[in-house]
Amino acid sequence: MSTLIRLCKFNLVGAMGMAVQLAALALINRWTAGHYLHASAAALELALLHNFTWHLHYTFPDRRGSATPLRQFVRFHFSNGLVSMLGNLGLMRLLVHEARLPVLVSNVVAILCCSLANFCPGNNWAFPRATVSP
Repeated sequence: MSTLIRLCKFNLVGAMGMAVQLAALALINRWTAGHYLHASAAALELALLHNFTWHLHYTFPDRRGSATPLRQFVRFHFSNGLVSMLGNLGLMRLLVHEARLPVLVSNVVAILCCSLANFCPGNNWAFPRATVSP
């Protein structure tokens, strides 16, 4: 599969994950009295689980090789999850607290910024190409 097609699939899954994350954030933020950053982290984790499942079966189905789904899951969380969690929560704090943007608008901006940094670690480390033995 070409990198361009894989990138398009990655972004499609990301767009669906964005909808999951925004819906979860809206619900968690409305139903709980907690801090918006806690709600953002919980919504992000739901989106990560959603995205991992779709990436495993749709974006990178040809990249299972010898790696177990658990290993790919751990790598996905250490790459995309870490980038998304640190970037998202940092940007949320800045946009909500300093720029005074609404929580959901801030989350859209944070998701879009973090998505730019997520394809390479997902493509090269979480779901790497199978290595060919000589």
